[in-house]
Amino acid sequence: MKDSESIMAKLLNPEEMTSRDYYFDSYAHFGIHEEMLKDEVRTLTYRNSMYHNKHIFKDKIVLDVGSGTGILSMFAAKAGAKHVYGIECSSISEYSEKIIKSNHLDNVITIIKGKVEETELPVDQVDIIISEWMGYCLFYESMLNTVIYARDKWLKPGGFMFPDRATLYVVAIEDRQYKDFKIHWWENVYGFDMTCIRNVAMMEPLVDIVDPKQVVTNSCLIKVRVYDLYVYDKKSTEAAKFDFFQRDLDFTFELDFKGQLCDAAISHDYKMR
Repeated sequence: MKDSESIMAKLLNPEEMTSRDYYFDSYAHFGIHEEMLKDEVRTLTYRNSMYHNKHIFKDKIVLDVGSGTGILSMFAAKAGAKHVYGIECSSISEYSEKIIKSNHLDNVITIIKGKVEETELPVDQVDIIISEWMGYCLFYESMLNTVIYARDKWLKPGGFMFPDRATLYVVAIEDRQYKDFKIHWWENVYGFDMTCIRNVAMMEPLVDIVDPKQVVTNSCLIKVRVYDLYVYDKKSTEAAKFDFFQRDLDFTFELDFKGQLCDAAISHDYKMR
């Protein structure tokens, strides 16, 4: 992406953006946020983790990292937060300010447009950090490093993070028919050899549904405590080696929200090949 194109997308009002602008600022389009908001299991788990722990949020300063439409910020405000600061890099922040004002929460919530790493808050510390930072397979294209940066810069000692723990399960799977369709197909495309693309396809994770019958190993557990992480580096994560030919992998992750009165959990199943 060229810097000028990135800057152009950031400066445009969402109502003025074209399809080309949305390409460079995909999170400015309402569609991706609609998909996330309609994931009721995920969204209601975040809401319950705050509403059932109002004693934690009461009169506290909260930071929402990657605030999007402002849904988590509004949950935090309704849970009793003294003030919520939401940081959002995409142009959807323009709409989130309107949404927050329409719900009469603009006196409690402040949306700041920009990158977390380039933002200065009007406060030195926050009591709680909330964020929906997870990507596919938990870490793929996630905001975890940004959340870690915010934690180290602003979270007060003894502060809370929602969620605060993540658990990743990995199993090996075998699906030869699917592999022929998605991978080996490139070896003969209408009589032409496109193997060079196959090699790239082998490196690209795919998100799909896997039949339990295709699982060929027990699960391997990788547990991550967000409080203890510094900068996430996949090289520092090790799992047990499988004693057979290389297989495709299936990943399932769970998130924990640990409050003093309510423990909530959320689970997502992503099939990466």
